[in-house]
Amino acid sequence: MDFTAQRLVFRPGDDGYDEEISGFQTGFTQRPAIVFAAESADDVVAAVSYAADAGLPVGVQATGHGLPGSSEGGVLISTRRMDSVRIDTDARTVTVGAGVRWGQVVEAAAAHGLAPLNGSAPGVGAVSYTLGGGLGLLAREFGYAADHVRWLDVVTADGTLRHVTAQSEPELFWGLLGGGANLGVVTALEIGLVPVARLYGGAIEFDGREVDPGRVLRAYEAWTRTVQDEVTSSVAALVYPDMPQLPPHLRGRYLVTVRVACTGSQAEGDRLVAPLREIGPMVSDSMREMPYTDSHTIHSDPDFPHSYYGDSVVVGELDLAAAGELFAMTGPAAEKMHVVQINQLGGALAKPAGNAVPYRDAGWLVRVLSPLDGAGLDAVRAVQDRAFGLFAPGAVGRLLNFAFAAGDRPDGLYDAQTRKRLAELKATYDPANLFRRNYGVGNAG
Repeated sequence: MDFTAQRLVFRPGDDGYDEEISGFQTGFTQRPAIVFAAESADDVVAAVSYAADAGLPVGVQATGHGLPGSSEGGVLISTRRMDSVRIDTDARTVTVGAGVRWGQVVEAAAAHGLAPLNGSAPGVGAVSYTLGGGLGLLAREFGYAADHVRWLDVVTADGTLRHVTAQSEPELFWGLLGGGANLGVVTALEIGLVPVARLYGGAIEFDGREVDPGRVLRAYEAWTRTVQDEVTSSVAALVYPDMPQLPPHLRGRYLVTVRVACTGSQAEGDRLVAPLREIGPMVSDSMREMPYTDSHTIHSDPDFPHSYYGDSVVVGELDLAAAGELFAMTGPAAEKMHVVQINQLGGALAKPAGNAVPYRDAGWLVRVLSPLDGAGLDAVRAVQDRAFGLFAPGAVGRLLNFAFAAGDRPDGLYDAQTRKRLAELKATYDPANLFRRNYGVGNAG
């Protein structure tokens, strides 16, 4: 049977092939033998069945922020056309297709005074983000996005479209949420929304050449010990390149930035962040009450495709000496640009949930992202190995959603018990290893 008949497909050399495989991550590209541009769940079933019959690996790509898996020479399923968004205001849920981006959901939910548990960048794919856990802007108040999923539609390696709930297939439901793209292709899911129309948040920026970054770190960490669980925050540092594309006030500047988001009023928020404003002279202060539709401005992540490599480490307590050394080695003295971010975890993130998202009892997430333009991968990896080595004594693992192109190194993505359960699911639902995002829980194939 020709599964490609009546389907929108691209092969190398076809018009539109290069555009179809392109994505947000430009540093790593693959050349699949065939691309299925899926417009429906039936198209995904056809693509998976085709790959299984041909013995080809399968990758999935919505927005291309991450890598599409081992689709080199195999099958890539492009889901960006599956972009339906349906709000149920009574149930406070949204049903999203596999290609939906969070910005679409934010806009649709806002019309009803609701908000999703999205991350900082509106261009990120909602489904892939959620399958990896989903650490959002209000995570310490509401938990991981994966904690709020009601059901998923997934095509498993046998070409079966399954409607999966915690009641119908509890073990598969558990593994899909936190297990990433290793067990099938999720074509849609329903996830809960929260009754948030406005929030308080923003960023306070300090010039790292004028205000000691160590001072900012110490003051920030001390402040986090005083705030309630409803406050989600991070501290970040980077040296901006001297590029004409950037605003003049950022070019070549070393900024150390504290970012905050919480539900509350302007007056409540201003009282909350008052100690942060006393750390030292500020370059800018964007803390304010805002409609949730403006929440992406808290981080102002770049929205243009680029090349990068990144990873993370999860720790119980934040080693301030290690964090200070990390800032020093990635600051103005570094040969290449690196973006460092340290997130406070805890709060609702620590609550047990029926999914595979690991390391619930961790207190902090340390992330390093390195642009690859003009930098060799080996050199970047060496810097990151040294950076994360600083935290080795207190490290408990890594988080899947922040292994940016580092998914080829599966060590630490799951604790031993979670890894064992995921491996058992892999053996049940994908024994031939069609989906080769192994994450250390299956045959590398």
